[in-house]
Amino acid sequence: MEISEKLLCLFSTDVSAEEDRYVIEVPRQEVETGDIDPGEVYRVALISRDEAGEADTETSAQPQSAPSEPQPPVDVGETRYVEIEDIGKQGDGIARVERGYVIIVPGADVGERVKIEVTEVKSNFAVGEIIEETF
Repeated sequence: MEISEKLLCLFSTDVSAEEDRYVIEVPRQEVETGDIDPGEVYRVALISRDEAGEADTETSAQPQSAPSEPQPPVDVGETRYVEIEDIGKQGDGIARVERGYVIIVPGADVGERVKIEVTEVKSNFAVGEIIEETF
């Protein structure tokens, strides 16, 4: 599955029914961190997850031409607000950011929302250290 380089944020949320429409809630931190602005119009992609937590379908996305070697979307020393989605084989928290890029967060549990500092960056994953427990 290809995800656009223009991806601004990635988060998990529920779809709720509200009278004659369905509502997707955007977490407050996505607005507070400056990724998106209230009142603006955005294209939304919905990705379903199988039991293993891997994406298997996508809607509302246009085909994009992928660069020959995508660069990691994070840099060493960068701070990020992330939500821990899974636990890895070593017991570390797993967060996903732009294009499904994985950040390993030692000491984090599933469902936690933490502020991290990226300490190591590889082509297919990064490691982050918790600097704020819950935001």
